[in-house]
Amino acid sequence: MGLPRKIHYGWFIVPIGTMTVFVALGLGRFALGMLLPSMGVSLDLSYDEMGYISTGNFIGYLMAVLMAGALVRRMGARKSISLGLFLVGASMLLVGRAEGFLTVMVLYVLTGVGSAAANVPIMGLVSHWFARHMRGRAAGFMVIGSGFAIMFAGTVIPLLNRTYGDDGWRIGWSLLGAVSVAGAFLAYAVLRNHPEDLGLEPVGGEPPPLPPGHVPQPKANAKRFLLHLGAIYFLYGATYAVFATFMVTTLVRDFGFSEAEAGRFWIWVGGLSLLSGPLFGSLSDRLGRKVGLMLPYAMHMTAYALVAIHPDVWGIYLAIVLFGCSAWAVPGIMAVVVGDVLGPALAVKGFGTITVIFGLGQIAGPALAGIIAEANGSFAAAYWMISALAGLAILLTAVLKFPSASEQV
Repeated sequence: MGLPRKIHYGWFIVPIGTMTVFVALGLGRFALGMLLPSMGVSLDLSYDEMGYISTGNFIGYLMAVLMAGALVRRMGARKSISLGLFLVGASMLLVGRAEGFLTVMVLYVLTGVGSAAANVPIMGLVSHWFARHMRGRAAGFMVIGSGFAIMFAGTVIPLLNRTYGDDGWRIGWSLLGAVSVAGAFLAYAVLRNHPEDLGLEPVGGEPPPLPPGHVPQPKANAKRFLLHLGAIYFLYGATYAVFATFMVTTLVRDFGFSEAEAGRFWIWVGGLSLLSGPLFGSLSDRLGRKVGLMLPYAMHMTAYALVAIHPDVWGIYLAIVLFGCSAWAVPGIMAVVVGDVLGPALAVKGFGTITVIFGLGQIAGPALAGIIAEANGSFAAAYWMISALAGLAILLTAVLKFPSASEQV
């Protein structure tokens, strides 16, 4: 019998990518939804202040996205990712000691900065380490890190709150911060910037198409395409961010669930979302990127509308299933589409461009939803708003035109 083939190092990049997303987005952003109810009571936060805290994180994320391309060119993806994760962890450790809204707001902006400094480069690495026909699957496995983080937070945070009472949310932030710092050191130990650093070709055997040092420029049609793609991504940011930030609070305050019951629903979201990246990433490899984008938006639109009508418990379960199964499909496919059109050399810059637009959606969505909820006494109108925006994303995707090969780079 022959010896088994050596595993390509690209497949070690993928689990570290999953861990990076677990920390940068999962712990750095989505755990907020579990921490908000008890933190809100302890610090006497209003609905709109909760929305502003979430928006502050997205502002920090947007600030770092604007610098991501330059940061990667200066220090490389490996160092950028590691420093970003360290900043996420350090800022969350300090949130656990905060005494008021303004302190939490400032620190959570820094968490957003670290999140972008790690997340944008890790998604750009997919185009370097994987051939085009395998990128959807690889990116799909990376983005499910958010699902693992939601399951982790949904299990651990209610337990800490039951055990430590009023200090539970503080210990929760400290625990998440410590895990994030450990992730920073792991990322630095394992990640490599390019297959060529190890004398390898990308997984799938597709060699780099450009000579070392060559920096291509996207053509005009590719730039217009990125703006259209960014508009679609904006709508994802504006809609999912509301659901991720306020769903647990909605279940507690609007539907009368206990924090533990709401946490169990959030665990379901996290568990189901583990399917979303690999499922829709592989689907986009087989059936095309447009189909891979339109289906999750349709599922999100339905999920948001279900919550808006204030259903019984089975309606909530259906909304959770629809959102969870498609939760992280869009970011993974967006990263792959940019790599397809611009190529590996411009993947980080292109993904950063559309992520800036996406970030504006993340800023606007929770802030507007918090204001609407404060004015109406519930989140129902906010969920109707994001359902309509998800429907608009389907229409924009349907008319999206991909540049021909000669019009790309």
